[in-house]
Amino acid sequence: ERSLAVTAVSPALATGELDGARRVAWTIGIAHEQIRTDELAREEYRRNGPDRCYHCKTELYDRLAVVAAARGFDAVLSGANVDDLGDWRPGLRAAAEHRVRHPLVEAGFGKSDIRRVARELRIPSAEKPAMPCLASRLPFGTPVDRTVLAQVDRAEHALKDLGFRDLRVRHLGMTARVAIAGPELARARGPDREAVERAVLGVGYNLVEIDPTPLRSGTLTRGLPLADPGVGT
Repeated sequence: ERSLAVTAVSPALATGELDGARRVAWTIGIAHEQIRTDELAREEYRRNGPDRCYHCKTELYDRLAVVAAARGFDAVLSGANVDDLGDWRPGLRAAAEHRVRHPLVEAGFGKSDIRRVARELRIPSAEKPAMPCLASRLPFGTPVDRTVLAQVDRAEHALKDLGFRDLRVRHLGMTARVAIAGPELARARGPDREAVERAVLGVGYNLVEIDPTPLRSGTLTRGLPLADPGVGT
């Protein structure tokens, strides 16, 4: 079937994500291209309110609509799954406005289903930790700009160089709060604590806090509605 995988590249894309997308596309046997998005040109995105993802996805789907029209594709598809429907996802409203389809939702697939099938098909991302965009590391109301996104990216990359896989560096001004998944947390708070602190201080933060609780997604959206209106397939 005729199809095309597209990765949007912007300052909010973490180091290594583009290469990972290319490997997955190659494994599946699907053509892959990259496009540039400029969500930072949108004032509403830079303000970083609770609807930031709506403005980011609007930028993305505007660009993908152009690609689809130019190539003669009938639909734009997203990777949203049923587990996303139980979280704050304003980007789904942008998808509905652009008539984007969500085949994994239509098939009733959640994250565990996706990983199971990916393992069966030997897709390299089967065990890959989730990696939301870098802007998600900023509390709502903290303006998003290239400098801050680059600082967060450098900090996370430095920690990955130490062997940590599943982590977030929460940007709190000159303080970085490092959240690490359960299996790696003891090492970060124990024998490698000084190395973690040096790595993060080395990218320009003045203070490093290592969260004593294991990483969990949605920390900054806790308390918001579980579903965004306008979700559609």
